[in-house]
Amino acid sequence: MTDTLRLATRGSDLALRQAGTVRDALSSRRRDVELRRVETRGDQIPDELIHRLGKTGAFVRALDEEVLDGDAHLAVHSLKDVPTEGMDDMVIAGVPERAPSGDVVVNPEGLGIEDLPSGSVVGTGSLRRTAQIKAARPDLVVEPLRGNVDTRIEKLLAPRLQAEHERRLIASGESRAATAEKGGEGSDGDESDGDADEPNWDALGEGDEGDADEENEVDEEFDQSVEEWFDSLSDLERSAMERKVETEYDAIVLAEAGLRRSELFYEVPTTRLPREEFVPAAGQGAIAVTATDPDVIEDVRSAIDHPRTRVAVTVERTILAELNGGCVAPIGVSALVQGEHVHTRVRVLSTDGTEEVADTRDLPIRSHAKAAEEFAADLADRGAADLIEAAREEAGVDEGTREGADDE
Repeated sequence: MTDTLRLATRGSDLALRQAGTVRDALSSRRRDVELRRVETRGDQIPDELIHRLGKTGAFVRALDEEVLDGDAHLAVHSLKDVPTEGMDDMVIAGVPERAPSGDVVVNPEGLGIEDLPSGSVVGTGSLRRTAQIKAARPDLVVEPLRGNVDTRIEKLLAPRLQAEHERRLIASGESRAATAEKGGEGSDGDESDGDADEPNWDALGEGDEGDADEENEVDEEFDQSVEEWFDSLSDLERSAMERKVETEYDAIVLAEAGLRRSELFYEVPTTRLPREEFVPAAGQGAIAVTATDPDVIEDVRSAIDHPRTRVAVTVERTILAELNGGCVAPIGVSALVQGEHVHTRVRVLSTDGTEEVADTRDLPIRSHAKAAEEFAADLADRGAADLIEAAREEAGVDEGTREGADDE
């Protein structure tokens, strides 16, 4: 087997962090790993929602093709992006221990989804999240949102930061004008020996030092000058200041795993969404490493595979496959190994959130795959299949896509 493994990955910051996790795990087994950045179809259409991208796996196929063509030995994906079928000779060689799999709402004031004022605009690029939000809060407005995790957060923060910056600039200008006017009133015009057009140097200062003082002048309304306020912002907030605002969001919904892996979880106010209502996507929070070579597969499996995570995501992906859902329909599937059972929650919604088929079941761990198939069949018979078919017809596609998006 080759001394250096080439690992195909997307080039986003989040994808590179995920790939770095896999590289470090394999390096601990004395394997050299080289990251190979690949542009995927999902990256090439940044302005189109992922559920409109075509067939399954818009973020996956290009990476796996690198492996199939021999240009890479393995590829790393967010597991929720990986198709449940049609993977040719690709094998999910390893699934590391899962990160938190739920969703969070991000709001500058730290409000939860239940506390947002009626009419608030919430951003998401997911059909599942859209339907879940509409079901929980039909009085909210849901608008499309795409981009990397940091991009999405910047889009949320930009309007408020830009408005605050403008407000401080105006206040600072008014303060300087008032100071200049006050200085001009300090002498009687009849007794003045100077020219009427002569600047009031006492008010304005002298030369360049006066300019610096004006920039740092603190208005009574604020405890910082404009410059001090800007210097106090985080890198993320400064970047948001430069972003063009197209839609003003009051809150956005993201995967907690993506925020944590991007090291942004503590940079913004977040509130976890209740899992009973906001059931995550199948595989959310998990990473998948795909390969074809038997030796590479064995090496990866022994180095990084986490048995409990593997069982849980197998249940989730089996149910999703049996329901024939994908991202074209709002489907949440969450499984957690608890002793000898796999606690499993499924929620299938209509796209407008007004109809649903949902259930929770404890599946025996020894026959978890078979039990997952039976659970899915029961849900389909109870109306889940009809909701999925209606969503597919509404979307106007024959095959659903995965709920892929770079927020995890």
